[in-house]
Amino acid sequence: MYYQIKSYLKFLKKSSNQHGVHSPFVYDLITKCFYDKTRYPEYTNLTAYQKKLLKSSESIEVTDFGQGSRVFTSNQRKVSSIAKNSGISFKRQRLLFRLVRYFNSENILELGTSLGLATAATALGNPLAQVKTIEGCSNTAKMAQSYFNKFQLKNISVHTETFEQFFIENTSEVYDLIYIDGNHNKEKTLNYFEILQKRASNDTVLIFDDIYWSPKMTEAWEAIKMHPKVTVSIDTFYWGFVFFRSEQQKQHFNIRL
Repeated sequence: MYYQIKSYLKFLKKSSNQHGVHSPFVYDLITKCFYDKTRYPEYTNLTAYQKKLLKSSESIEVTDFGQGSRVFTSNQRKVSSIAKNSGISFKRQRLLFRLVRYFNSENILELGTSLGLATAATALGNPLAQVKTIEGCSNTAKMAQSYFNKFQLKNISVHTETFEQFFIENTSEVYDLIYIDGNHNKEKTLNYFEILQKRASNDTVLIFDDIYWSPKMTEAWEAIKMHPKVTVSIDTFYWGFVFFRSEQQKQHFNIRL
């Protein structure tokens, strides 16, 4: 926790809003998407989805394929507790919805389904999109699927396997938006990036969750920013955004949300 607090204070000192951003692409993204205050009707569904999970009395046994939990000491976990402590926040859930809507993303990949809070946001962001979400824990995947069914989110396909297995089985598909929230390990994150940057187009956006989870995760983020194919990177503290737009000069931004 100390590392996150120290990192956040540093982030605040160097971050800004849209003022002083000279890239038209990034300026529009910030003003028309990041800071969009529209009350979209889909927010009602997202709120209902999250509240349903928070009120759940169910428990599941979780198999954790990532870095483990800082909150839970047992693999037997209440669904409501997972949603409260490990799920995406209302604010970021709505931002993810807006990102899909803004970019009109049609082919979406999510690494780390959990209970499907972020997945639901991407699915509602473009009902015509195809959303593939990968979850290694079968009990968690089944629970997420049950909620997708309850909320009639029919454009989601859940793949119950490790990320590595999915990559082996799916070698050629190109994605418009990729959300990575499953393994906060430096080596694994860098490996996933190397694989996924080959599945990206000029307009693809990669979103990395928890880039300040640990010093090692921040090292991974710094290495990704410096990759020769990355032209635009945006640090919002909780999320790191990566773009491969060949028409732009390499630039990095620190933006407060």
